[in-house]
Amino acid sequence: MNRFRTRYGASPLHLLLILCSFALAGYAGLRLLKGDTRSVIIWFVGAALLHDLVLLPLYSVVDHGLQRLLPGRGAHGADGAGARLVSVNHVRVPAFVSGVLLLVWWPLIFEQVDHFTATTALPSDVFLGRWLLVTAGLFAASALCLLVRMRRASRERRLREPEAPK
Repeated sequence: MNRFRTRYGASPLHLLLILCSFALAGYAGLRLLKGDTRSVIIWFVGAALLHDLVLLPLYSVVDHGLQRLLPGRGAHGADGAGARLVSVNHVRVPAFVSGVLLLVWWPLIFEQVDHFTATTALPSDVFLGRWLLVTAGLFAASALCLLVRMRRASRERRLREPEAPK
């Protein structure tokens, strides 16, 4: 077992899970391509181009701007790079989760599905508000975590500093 782990770099269970995920992805790809193959390929190429040529530069610029905007003094060095990274992560994570939710539920959020109300008896105009509430909740929870983290770091910094002579 140790020899396998040394050569592969992980446990056999990891290898089994990776192979199962590849098999599942292959099966899903084959099922997807049984329909309109040309449209699916065009959609994948278009999505890759949109991501690589538009979205990646856009969110890289926004992330760089956030790193320059957020405070950089703190617990992880003289330049505060570690503290800045921690602060940026409290914006990155909720933004990423909100973006994934928007990507998955795009048709419902922007009311582009007509038959949804008949199927579930839910009105189609509530999803934008709910997505905005979830996004606000994610950012509020992240801000709360950041405040707790900053307070804890401040307390630890005060405990480490020697008292000034009177």
